[in-house]
Amino acid sequence: MRVAVVFPGQGTQSSGMAGPWKGEPAWSIVETAEAALDESLAHLVLDADAAELARTRNAQLAVLTTSLLAWEAARDEIAAHHEIVAFAGHSLGQVTALIAAGTLTLADGIRFAARRAELTQAAADAHPGRMAALLGATLEHAEAACAATDECWIANDNAPGQIVVAGTPAGIETALAAAKSLGVRRTMSLSVGGAFHTPLMADARAGLVEALAAIPLRAPRAPVVSNADALAHDDGEGWRTRLADHPLQPVRWRESMLTLAAAPLAADAFVEVGHGSMIAGVARRTVTGVAVIGIAGPDDLAHLTDDPQES
Repeated sequence: MRVAVVFPGQGTQSSGMAGPWKGEPAWSIVETAEAALDESLAHLVLDADAAELARTRNAQLAVLTTSLLAWEAARDEIAAHHEIVAFAGHSLGQVTALIAAGTLTLADGIRFAARRAELTQAAADAHPGRMAALLGATLEHAEAACAATDECWIANDNAPGQIVVAGTPAGIETALAAAKSLGVRRTMSLSVGGAFHTPLMADARAGLVEALAAIPLRAPRAPVVSNADALAHDDGEGWRTRLADHPLQPVRWRESMLTLAAAPLAADAFVEVGHGSMIAGVARRTVTGVAVIGIAGPDDLAHLTDDPQES
């Protein structure tokens, strides 16, 4: 079976998210990550409450670490039963995908993710912004809503009917009003710390370039689909630019899933590795004939031997 391994991003965090992995052999990932940062992470993935996890750095490290726990536990089983044709990750999940694919080492990836979170939060503090979901909107609706102001942009094209816009507080208000006038049935403000994946993150780029300059980047074991262009890339060095630009560019997740499902990758199933089922939800609205196998805890490993059309 041809599978694409996909990882969730910020927004999927919840208290106790790594609890199912406590005591499993894969827990060594937490210890390795703690050594890389010289700080404790176990509390974040086991005990932190919603308020603590709402902070950008905490949320991103919790999601990344939990996804890597699941990958450590699942990777040999995935390889034993399936052919991995590609990796991808939603927003922060793209960093997880690059670690899983071998482009980044675990230690380098953890340190880069922490630095990325710090830089993007600093940019958000300097240029306050908001994000909001346009539910039931088409891409054309979102583009027209954002065209009503020069301070709002499409941040995430997640699936048909699920598009996220981001911008300054004033820009968001203008865009949401325009969206309603265009017939968008529902809008929802998101509880996040800034206008991520927009030009308001531009201050972060120089720091990301500096951080990446000291990190070796290797060719992946299978292509990694980029959020920015929804294309599969099999090189390592190109990720210096892609990762530096990533916080400023929209996440083209709908197109990324279509890339994973279409030739030449032609995945028969997506294996969603990490907490929650966000990717399964948007995949069902985007691709047909592609099942999603979720690996959120040890009990889910048995699904890797199931017929994916039945899982």
